[in-house]
Amino acid sequence: MRAELESDKERKMIRNLSTYRRISAGSSALIRRFCTAVEAEKKVSAAAAQSGGVLSKIFCAAAVQKEGDRRLYKRLSALGSSKGLVAQTINEYIREGKFPRKSDLDNCIIELRRYGKYHQALEIMEWMERRKINFAFGDYAKRLDLICKVHGVDAAENYFNGLSSSAKNNLTYGALLYCYCAEKMADKATALFEKMDEMNIASTSLAFNNLMTLYVKLGQPEKVPSLVNLMKERNIRPATFTYNIWMQSYSMLNDIEGVERVFQEVKQDGEKVCDWTIYSNLAAAYVKAGLHEKAELALKRLEEEMEPSNRVAFSFMISLYASIGNLGEVHRIWNAMKSSLRTVTNLNYLTMLQALNKLDDIDGIKKCFEEWESTCHSYDTRIANVAISAYLRFNRVNEAEAVFLQARKRSPGPFFIAGEMLMEFYLENRQMKLALRHMEAAVSSGLSGSDWRPKSDNVNKFLSFCEEERDVDSAEEFCKYLKIVNCLDHNVYKLLLQIYIAAGRTAPDMRSRAEKDGIELEPELLNLLQIVCP
Repeated sequence: MRAELESDKERKMIRNLSTYRRISAGSSALIRRFCTAVEAEKKVSAAAAQSGGVLSKIFCAAAVQKEGDRRLYKRLSALGSSKGLVAQTINEYIREGKFPRKSDLDNCIIELRRYGKYHQALEIMEWMERRKINFAFGDYAKRLDLICKVHGVDAAENYFNGLSSSAKNNLTYGALLYCYCAEKMADKATALFEKMDEMNIASTSLAFNNLMTLYVKLGQPEKVPSLVNLMKERNIRPATFTYNIWMQSYSMLNDIEGVERVFQEVKQDGEKVCDWTIYSNLAAAYVKAGLHEKAELALKRLEEEMEPSNRVAFSFMISLYASIGNLGEVHRIWNAMKSSLRTVTNLNYLTMLQALNKLDDIDGIKKCFEEWESTCHSYDTRIANVAISAYLRFNRVNEAEAVFLQARKRSPGPFFIAGEMLMEFYLENRQMKLALRHMEAAVSSGLSGSDWRPKSDNVNKFLSFCEEERDVDSAEEFCKYLKIVNCLDHNVYKLLLQIYIAAGRTAPDMRSRAEKDGIELEPELLNLLQIVCP
């Protein structure tokens, strides 16, 4: 289990590695997300320095917990998000004669936040409040952030408005600004920033960085340089994140010279701000600009600057080398990572397989996937999906089917992505029964809470083949699955009626079925219905 746990920073960063596939087409999303993810804790550190270290206790991603604390955390992390379970679990823990300190509960909150269990983290804070445990100012900021994540911005605003005047300080204002920026609420964010400026609590890079991130998210990179200039006018020293987002803004504007000017300024500012993330950001900008030789030089410097145990840096190097087509370096970095790290996680394997898939290294994919499958403790369907996609692209359908079968044995799903990939392959080869079987697999499990819908092209193709073959039964079964995922619409009914007509069959209940499914009976459908159910 330990091998599969990633810090929140690592998971957010690695999750976005797949966007490197779009860098050469001019995408700037990767660099934006990279900057935000890499510097999330650095923004917190800036606030902590300003507040005397309060936030460092709250958000520190490297908290060392005692054994009793770990036992409580394990119980809480296993809970679902149903209301009341957290309080019940803590109370049971106390009845067993164990009395967690506030620092123990804070550490549990840190861990739960790290793995996205925001409901449970918020419930701990609510329990603490009911027990009259005193909050530090940083605790109010932490709770505001959790409320926003669980209940939305409106609830966070209401909480902020209800705070005492002493609790409305740079930390809680900063947390609310972060919420606005994260939700892309530009008007509220700029208004709050101006208020913070008037109160003289926007005097560090943290608030500026949040606003810069907002402008990048909104596709307004031209607004970033002016904010940097304003910081300089006020003698606010840019942080590493500031330089990264500034470089990214120029990259989004296709101004590689601007990126290089910022990089030169970073080097003049000193080694403390010029860490591996700067070189990774620079390399990504060069990749986007098609300057592969410069990208490789930046990656070499990245490798020199990084710590040998930095799995995030390794992952970015793998993906960036893949983006410039350097398969040899992808394999070298992968082997170096496995030699340097005690464990290789699912996310590391996912990154490597995506890189190999991008470079069409099917033999490397097979070797890497089989290595992962033989050692993994937690089966990740995303990794299986990469292997299935690659095998199908190389027309190795038996191997793709074998992976799919094993995935269904070892994981509860979801399987809609893999199922549709296989369905699409069989549709292309006009193997309708096999396509139908995988449509069933796609919708039969793992759909809870999902908004997945089959591609409209695949729906049209399947039903068109049924019309050619006059296969009403397969069409009806296919429509049964479409109904499960709420995909019955005017077009589907039109195609279904055409299949009935082609097969010379009637269906007396078709009109009532259409009305029950909420289909508007337009003239075109009415004409077809007169034939199918006269």
